[in-house]
Amino acid sequence: MGVILKAENISKQYRLGLVGTGTITHDLNRFWHRIRGKEDPYLKIGAENDRTSKATEEYVWALQDINFEVNEGEVLGIIGKNGAGKSTLLKLLSRVTSPTTGVIKTKGRIASLLEVGTGFHPELTGRENIFLNGAILGMRKSEIAAKLDEIVSFSGCEKYVDTPVKRYSSGMRVRLAFAVAAHLEPDILVIDEVLAVGDAEFQKKAIGKMQDISQGEGRTVLFVSHNMAAVQDLCTRVIILEHGGLVFNGTTSEGVNRYLNSNKISTGFLEFEKKDESAKAQVSRFEVLNANRAISSSFKSGEQMIFKTSVRVNAEIRNPVFSLRISDLNNVNVVTWRSNDFVNEPIPKFQKTNFEISINSLDLYLLDGIYNISIGLADGKEIVEMKIKFYQIEISPSKPNSDFHSITKEKSSKSLIYSLAKWNVDVKGDL
Repeated sequence: MGVILKAENISKQYRLGLVGTGTITHDLNRFWHRIRGKEDPYLKIGAENDRTSKATEEYVWALQDINFEVNEGEVLGIIGKNGAGKSTLLKLLSRVTSPTTGVIKTKGRIASLLEVGTGFHPELTGRENIFLNGAILGMRKSEIAAKLDEIVSFSGCEKYVDTPVKRYSSGMRVRLAFAVAAHLEPDILVIDEVLAVGDAEFQKKAIGKMQDISQGEGRTVLFVSHNMAAVQDLCTRVIILEHGGLVFNGTTSEGVNRYLNSNKISTGFLEFEKKDESAKAQVSRFEVLNANRAISSSFKSGEQMIFKTSVRVNAEIRNPVFSLRISDLNNVNVVTWRSNDFVNEPIPKFQKTNFEISINSLDLYLLDGIYNISIGLADGKEIVEMKIKFYQIEISPSKPNSDFHSITKEKSSKSLIYSLAKWNVDVKGDL
């Protein structure tokens, strides 16, 4: 298999705050340098692509000095945080825009799915847009017609294929757009996170189709996603972008682990600023303690963990229900604890007060890795406070204690993770 796509020293520069390349003064300055055979003077300046920092320059490098190759039949995953330059790179590869510096070499047709309804005309019907997209890809009408029934069937939009696309939902547009891009036999298929719009059934179907395209038909796929499980299932290799630069190019497993570990945040205890008094309740402090009652964020599997939450209550909560969730970095829910499931007596109702709830876990055996903590407080079915994935703990491997095997043999209607976890709760009011 030969190289089908090659990026050499790709960089893309944008001017901040304005549409276009800049002022007429800058354009004249560029022209004057060009006719004298000199380099663009504005390529020498420009800030790093860091969305979290304040702008200090007029220009920013969305991408800088990107080099990589993609072979025929390869599925390349492009991962990185929001604003790292992933979508900009795909636009350059798809020739939606041109690089400021560098060269992109490709072989064959490229089909791109960069956002919902890419390349669709809203006034045309689904059927007409299929033919329009095929024509843009350079296909003859007879070739498109031969694939029409297969495209419509895969999209699941048979009922609406003769309806203008402007009346489609976002999910229907993605379904049809993906079906068109995948079935019109591109040599390179470019997908940018749009599958997140579709439902679970369609995502599974789309990933299966991409596997067929790469493995069965030997075509190339470039796939951008924040879903690391999908990247691991689909991609043969990944590159990681960070602040517009390429920081990793290698195997999928190594790349995904590096990306997930780079998202780790240091934790101790968290205190939250006071909200508006109109809020019914607010978490004021959260901390995780070890068996010695010391604040910690690193534990061995099975080690005692105490989750302590302090809450300010500004109005009466008649039926308080507290929940805590532990999920991995792929957003897979590992443990969900709810006070009404595990407390013999319900938490008493609260007037305007402060209270503290401590959840003590024992024999909770988790695989080694980093986990996110989410908490919530509800009044019956009404959610009054929620913190999603705001805190992280790190679990290192250890051998289970002597009770492990006897516990696993117990018959339980609950899931395995609950049969290995012993919980107790302590609620203190009017702190």
